[in-house]
Amino acid sequence: MQPYLLVLYYSRGGATANLARHVARGIQASGTFDVRLRTVPPVAAETERTLPPVPPAGAVYCSNDDLAGCSGLALGSPTRFGNMAAPLKHFLDGTVDLWLGRQLEGKPAAVFCSTGSLHGGQESTLLSMMLPLLHHGMVLLGLPYSEPALGSTRTGGTPYGASHVAGPAGDAPLSAEETTLAEALGRRLALTAARLTP
Repeated sequence: MQPYLLVLYYSRGGATANLARHVARGIQASGTFDVRLRTVPPVAAETERTLPPVPPAGAVYCSNDDLAGCSGLALGSPTRFGNMAAPLKHFLDGTVDLWLGRQLEGKPAAVFCSTGSLHGGQESTLLSMMLPLLHHGMVLLGLPYSEPALGSTRTGGTPYGASHVAGPAGDAPLSAEETTLAEALGRRLALTAARLTP
């Protein structure tokens, strides 16, 4: 089986999913790894019914096996009060078995997010997403300033990871710089994974 990189995200309105597709394009451009796009189900305080095991549209739900078998991870979330969204945190909280088995140690990881406004907590969200990855022993990657778009962007894009300003309605298209940086993050993840994979 071809080694793969996992692009795991939660997206309610589609902005983070769109960013995830561009990260995946950057990975695919390397030609070294397959890409698995995966999402997580929403969570609710009260459960009235069980969701189907496969969502009706979009990426399929991630399993711990998807995570354990990857050669690297790109993790994405919309911003919720400067933090990752609860469904993604809920999924990560369920990966204790992988932590106990040290199955993610030494693998590269990168993060990306979307916000409703320019100062909506992009960097704090990206940093919050890094914390469980550090506990798993993953090797964290950001975006270096050798990426010209990082210095010219007037929308999303940070040294901590790719980001997108989706606007108050969540429907703003990705800017040219946001697209460039998301794909650069995917390429950087693939390049690092190739160097770290025995």
